[in-house]
Amino acid sequence: MPTPHRIAVIPGDGVGPEVTAEGLKVLARASQLFGFTYETSNFPFGSEHYLMTKELLPEGQLERFREYSAILLGAIGDPRLPPGLVERGVIAAMRFGLDLYINLRPIKLYAERLCPIKGKTPADVDMVVVRENTEDLYTGMGGYFKRGTPDEVVIANQIFTRKGCERAVRYAFAVATKRGKRKKLTLVDKANAIEVQGLWRRTVEEVAPDFPDVTFEFAYVDAACMWMVKNPESFDVIVTPNLFGDIITDLGAMVQGGMGVAASGNIHPGRVSLFEPIHGSAPKYKGKNVVSPIAAIAAVGMMLEYLGEGKAANAIESSIAQLLASERIPSLDASSGLQTSEIGDMVCVELGAHAPAKAM
Repeated sequence: MPTPHRIAVIPGDGVGPEVTAEGLKVLARASQLFGFTYETSNFPFGSEHYLMTKELLPEGQLERFREYSAILLGAIGDPRLPPGLVERGVIAAMRFGLDLYINLRPIKLYAERLCPIKGKTPADVDMVVVRENTEDLYTGMGGYFKRGTPDEVVIANQIFTRKGCERAVRYAFAVATKRGKRKKLTLVDKANAIEVQGLWRRTVEEVAPDFPDVTFEFAYVDAACMWMVKNPESFDVIVTPNLFGDIITDLGAMVQGGMGVAASGNIHPGRVSLFEPIHGSAPKYKGKNVVSPIAAIAAVGMMLEYLGEGKAANAIESSIAQLLASERIPSLDASSGLQTSEIGDMVCVELGAHAPAKAM
C-alpha cells in the first residue's frame, strides 16, 4: 500500500482557517476519487498564537517540518502586530530555514469576464512565474546607523549567488520544457540599471544549451509590467529575482482575476515544500463565511501535483475552471453571494465529473 502523504497544516489568521477548511474538504474528496492516502497534523503558528505566547516558530520546528511531505498554509497577518513581524517569523523563516528556493506562481485566466484587460481571453493569459525565493533584498543583510535621528542611514544589500541564480534558472527551463506550450523563457531583470544583475543574464545564457528546445529572451522589469497588461499572451515562463518576482506575480494575479484565485508553491524539489493562497488574512471578513476559498483549493491542487498526484491535481484545476467559466461561481471576492463552505461543496461535486468512472 502506498505511503500516506504527510501534510502539516497551518490554518493561520483571519480567514485562513475558513479557506483552509475548504481546501482540506476538497483534498478529502480527491483522495476518495483518485485513491491516494494522506494524514494531516495541525499547527497553530501565526498572529493569534504569537499574541498568546510571544512565540513565532518554536525551536526545532523546522526539523519537525522536514518529516512531512508538504505544508499547507492558510493566511498569516494581523493588524494588531507590527507590519511584517509574523510574516518574517513564520513564512520567511520557513522559506529560508527549509531552503524553499523556488516560488512558483501560475497565472492562468479561467473566464474572460474575470480579466480586467479588455479583449483578453483564457488563451491569452496562461503563464508561470518562477521567482527565486531565498536571496536578493529579502536576506535582510544591512542595517541602520543613527536610527531615529535626522541623520539616519539605512543600508540594504541585494544579494545574488551563482548557485541561487542557476538553480532557479534551471528549474524555470525545466518548467518551460514540461509545459510543452510555447517553450519560451523570459528573464525579467533590471540589468541596465543594476549592473550586478548581469549575473542572471550570464546564467541564462550558460544554462540554455542544456535545454535546446526552449527559446529565451530578456526583459527589463518595467517593460515586462507593461507587457503583462498589454500583451500577456507574449509570456510563457518567467524567471526573475526575488524582489521583482514579488511584485510582478501580484500584477499577474490581477490579470488572472484577482487574489481570490491565485495560489503559490514555495518549493525545494524533492523536499518538504509549502503551498498557500497568496491573499492576506482579511481580518474584516473573519468568521463571516463569505470569502472565496478558490485560491486555497488551487493551492491544494498545486500541492498534489508536487506530491505526484497529477490526475487529482488536474481534476481540481478543471473543476475550478468549469465553475468559473459557467458562472456558477460568479466572482472571486466576498460579493459572490456564495458562502465559503458552499463553494468548497461545489468544487467537491464538480470534482466527481473529472474522476475515473470507477470512482464515481
